[in-house]
Amino acid sequence: MESFVHLRKGKGPRRLHADLDGLKDDELGRGGFTGRTASFFRRNDPTAYRTVGPLRPTDVLSSELKPSDATDAHGGPLLMFSNADCLVSLSRRSEEMPFFVRYVDGDLLSFVHKGSGRLETEFGPLDYREGDWVYIPKACTWRQIPAAETTLLMIQATDEFRVPPAGYLGRHFPFDPGLAVVPEPAPIDDGAGPTTADGEYEVRLIHEGGPTSLFYQHHPLDVEGWRGDNFAFTFNISDYHVITSESVHLPPTVHLFMQATGVYIMNFLPRPAESVPGTERTPWYHRNVDYDEIAFFHAGSLYGIPMPPGLVSHAPQGVHHGAPEKARERARRKFDDYDRVDWSVIAIDTRRRLIPSDEILANDLGQH
Repeated sequence: MESFVHLRKGKGPRRLHADLDGLKDDELGRGGFTGRTASFFRRNDPTAYRTVGPLRPTDVLSSELKPSDATDAHGGPLLMFSNADCLVSLSRRSEEMPFFVRYVDGDLLSFVHKGSGRLETEFGPLDYREGDWVYIPKACTWRQIPAAETTLLMIQATDEFRVPPAGYLGRHFPFDPGLAVVPEPAPIDDGAGPTTADGEYEVRLIHEGGPTSLFYQHHPLDVEGWRGDNFAFTFNISDYHVITSESVHLPPTVHLFMQATGVYIMNFLPRPAESVPGTERTPWYHRNVDYDEIAFFHAGSLYGIPMPPGLVSHAPQGVHHGAPEKARERARRKFDDYDRVDWSVIAIDTRRRLIPSDEILANDLGQH
C-alpha cells in the first residue's frame, strides 16, 4: 500500500542512500523513481551476474558504429534501439545533404555530441554547436550542412516532444524556454541548393517502410514568414539549470528536459557534489522495473575517473545496473578530494522495452 509512512525491517541505514556500513544499496521501485519503492540493503553487489538470453545490458562505443552518412553524402543515420514509441539512431555526417528530409512518423530531438554546422529548415536557418539539443517538429522539411564532422544522437518519438509540466520550481527551472534559439524566416530562391540531374529538389520522407521521395520544381524552403507555437529550435546544455542537493543524490527525473508518450529525456550535467558526510554520491543500484534506460556519455569524469566519450549504455528494465562497486568505493574514499561531479550524460528512459539493433549487438563490449 502506498503511504507517506514507510515500513522499516531488518538492518539498514538510518538515512536513505547514506551511511551504508558495507551494505549494498539497491532500489526496487515503480514509475521510474516516482512511485512506490523498496530499498534493499544487500551483502553483495547485485550487478555481479552472468547473462544468458536476450534481456541483457549492452555497452557500445559509438565511435565504433558506422552510420552510412559518415562515408556517403546520400546515406543516413544508423538505428541503434527501437520500440513502438521511439527510434534512437546515430548520425556522423561530414558532407552536406544533397537532398532534404522530412521525418513523418514523429518529432525529432537530436543531441550534438561533436561538430558544428547549420540546418536549413522551413522555419529558417538554425546554427548548431557541440552540446546543442536540436528540435525538429514532425513533418518539418530540413537539410543539414556540417561545418565539421557532426555526431548526432537522434531520438524520434511517435508522439510530440513537449517540455514537462511546470512543478513547484516554476516553468523556467530547470529548462528556461527563453534561452532556446528560434530561427528567423529566410526563404531560399529557386536555383540555390542541391538539385537532381533533372533540376528537381528531392525531399526524402523518412518513415516506417520507407523512404519515399518527393520531387519539387521549386525550392522547398521558400517560407517568407510563420507564426504559431510549433517550431524548430536549439537549446544548449550549458544553459540548463542543474538542480542539486547537499544531503542526497537526487533521482534522474529531477533533470527531465523533454518528454513524449513513453519517452523521457534527461540531462545529467556538471554540478556541486553532495557535501553531507556519509551521503552516497553515485546512483544507487536499481533495476528500474518500469523503464529501459540509455545513457549516452558526452564528456567529463566521475570523481577523477574519465568517462569514455560517446559510450552508449543500455540497461533493460528489470535487470540490475549501476556504477561499478570500485567507483562507489572510490567516491567514498575520495569524498574530501572532490566537491563537484564533472560529467555530462544524456539519458533516455522508455516505458516500452527497447530492441537493440544488430549493429549494437555486434559491437557490444561484452561486459555481461
